[in-house]
Amino acid sequence: QVSKVGDKTMAATWSENRKVYLWDLSHPLHVLEHPSAMSNYVRNHEAPKPAFQFAGHLAEGYAVDWSPTKPGVLATGDCNKNIHLWKPHESTWHVDQRAFTGHTASVEDIQWSPSEATVLASCSVDRSIRIWDVRAAPNKACMLTTADAHEADVNVISWNRLEPFLLSGGDDGSVKVWDLRTGKPVATFKHHLAPITSVEWHPTDGTVFLASGSDDQLTLWDLAVERDGDAEATGASGDAEEDAALRGLPPQLLFIHQGQKEIKEGHWHPQMPGVIVSTAQNGFNVFRTISV
Repeated sequence: QVSKVGDKTMAATWSENRKVYLWDLSHPLHVLEHPSAMSNYVRNHEAPKPAFQFAGHLAEGYAVDWSPTKPGVLATGDCNKNIHLWKPHESTWHVDQRAFTGHTASVEDIQWSPSEATVLASCSVDRSIRIWDVRAAPNKACMLTTADAHEADVNVISWNRLEPFLLSGGDDGSVKVWDLRTGKPVATFKHHLAPITSVEWHPTDGTVFLASGSDDQLTLWDLAVERDGDAEATGASGDAEEDAALRGLPPQLLFIHQGQKEIKEGHWHPQMPGVIVSTAQNGFNVFRTISV
């Protein structure tokens, strides 16, 4: 995962050796913009060395997220149920060796609050979603727990930048929208037929999100859409085959993208409104379905 830290572009990556590495991508990104520098870069087999590494996790992991409000702060979660907090310190990083405890199985994803600098959320194979306040001692930092958030592992979460909602996707194939004010789900969608691999809210529209699954589908949703009762009653489309095909689909489902194998992630492009980038076993897809 990538973040701007001062004048540097930093990436945090997990490794199978249980280490988390931080990389300074400033030079490689500079090379991409200058063809002459690119030829030298390739010819000399240049490769950046880690700017920092942390070997304190007791197992490999998947969860990592940079704070959107405090540059350089990040959290990492491992398969041994532990979460560690990182803070920048004098051109390097300090990682608290005391793990945040609460989960009872692998931590699958972490999301910092977009507005509260000390608050983050996590999800786990233990089927729970937890909200943490990092100002508290690590063994007391868990402030809210939703047990059995899904019927199986909770794989991914996304924090809405505009509304008090958290999005989650699980091994049960369902996608849920949680109201952080009540800790209760306000919507559950069960369109996908296999585990959910990624979810992400639209960066500027608080009702739109995407989800991808192991069923080789990436779906686009809008919570603001409601079923048209009058159209249902009159069969407004006038096309019996079309009506039959759409019957049973949630009205909030706007678009289904297919054609990729083993879709792992989908992301909204940060500069191009409505553009989605999806990664899969057989490559990247870049497409646009809406104008916002």
